[in-house]
Amino acid sequence: MKKFVMAALGGTIAGVVATTQIAAPVLAQERVKNVNVYEQLDLFGDIFERIRAQYVEEVETDELIEAAINGMLTSLDPHSSYLSPKDAAKMREQTRGEFGGLGIEVTQEEGFVKVVSPIDGTPADEAGMEAGDFITHVDGESLLGLTLDDAVEMMRGPVGSEIVITVVREGEPEPFDVSIIRDTIELTVVRSRTEGDTVVLRLSTFNEQTYPKMAEAIKEQVAEAGGMDKVNGFVVDMRNNPGGLLNQAIAVSDAFLEKGEIVSTRGRNPADGDRVNATPGDLTEGKPIVVLINGGSASASEIVAGALQDHRRAIVVGTKSFGKGSVQTVMPLRGDGAMRLTTARYYTPSGRSIQALGVSPDIVVAQPPAKPETEEDELNARPLRSEADLRGSLGNDSLSEDQIEQIMQDREKAEKAAQLREEDYQLAYAIDILKGLSALGPED
Repeated sequence: MKKFVMAALGGTIAGVVATTQIAAPVLAQERVKNVNVYEQLDLFGDIFERIRAQYVEEVETDELIEAAINGMLTSLDPHSSYLSPKDAAKMREQTRGEFGGLGIEVTQEEGFVKVVSPIDGTPADEAGMEAGDFITHVDGESLLGLTLDDAVEMMRGPVGSEIVITVVREGEPEPFDVSIIRDTIELTVVRSRTEGDTVVLRLSTFNEQTYPKMAEAIKEQVAEAGGMDKVNGFVVDMRNNPGGLLNQAIAVSDAFLEKGEIVSTRGRNPADGDRVNATPGDLTEGKPIVVLINGGSASASEIVAGALQDHRRAIVVGTKSFGKGSVQTVMPLRGDGAMRLTTARYYTPSGRSIQALGVSPDIVVAQPPAKPETEEDELNARPLRSEADLRGSLGNDSLSEDQIEQIMQDREKAEKAAQLREEDYQLAYAIDILKGLSALGPED
């Protein structure tokens, strides 16, 4: 026993010596790193003073420092940036749901501004801007080489003023100009309607109004339909939804889930990770859900789609989403400015990160391009005739008048659905899925 104790003690002493021998070089390396950092900061100070003293024109020191800070942040990733006091105030306005501009969510890719998505009902949306468009020029001036904030600043202007942006779009042989009239953007974050027996919820962004407006819309549409028993399911349309507030994405997901994880975030330090679980209560009472997404669905909308998909609570239909799986924290700075810094990645309940990959739909359905109608097509279109249109045709003696009326009502609903396919093929597809699930009936 004594030998065992001594052996153990000897091992401990040897371990201490070995650790000390290893730690010394590590500490030395750390000191060298710190010295290098201070040398680099001294270099920054030297350059700053030389610019102030010798640049060909006098410079504003505040603007120079802000540019240096922003350059440091934007070198990290496309979503980290410095917000001047003016930009920080505008960001707070956007989360409240009203601001001025064109109505597009943008990012930066290969030096150009890329449209994540146009926002419903805004000047950019009405002008025909699409997710994936690249903006290369504003009023003839190139955006190449500018920071994203500077490029966005060029697109801002007085309400009612005109801006001409040059767009490069996949599938178009040449760049083309789009004229847009700037306006105050008042976001309608939730639109709702009933198509047949299906409630359609259109979520255009995630700000402070999204969850309460959606909950209110569900209640109103179900009441108009005559109760939840009259509803066959819900379509949650998040196409071209650029995202927004994380807490709203969590609240919207929780609205359709009874339990389980919604999203987890993991930062540089594992101890800083967070996990959010659903609370009991499903606003749709377990009715089937179809989620619509496309390449303009980003960030918070991807959290919702991923959570409902992983829990098999919804069928996801459309095309691959944008793939923004990082979390930005806005940190207030002195002087009313702020810093937007990427601090974590988020993960869906199954543990997958969608950063750069996006959410893959369960059923891929692309929106076909709109076909231009011509006068010749209208002239050649002839109404189809049936047996019932023939003079003297026999009537149907196997059905009552009430049964015939019901058939006519069902046929009218089917014709409206067919018409919807011409207007919005993806939405019509989603509604058809819910009709099919309803026809199968509940599981035993």
